[in-house]
Amino acid sequence: MSAADKFKNAAEDLTGKAKETVGRVTDNDKLEAEGKADQVKAGAKKTGEDVKDVFK
Repeated sequence: MSAADKFKNAAEDLTGKAKETVGRVTDNDKLEAEGKADQVKAGAKKTGEDVKDVFK
């Protein structure tokens, strides 16, 4: 996994956490769900890159 990919995944995860928190505080279920989805997507990308790294 390149450093740029790691940075993008970390940024997407942090953005997701921020959205989730703001959604929870403002009682905005849609924003909270978007944040959770962003976190899941970032986690899946990280897992995929980790698997690629194992086979290098």
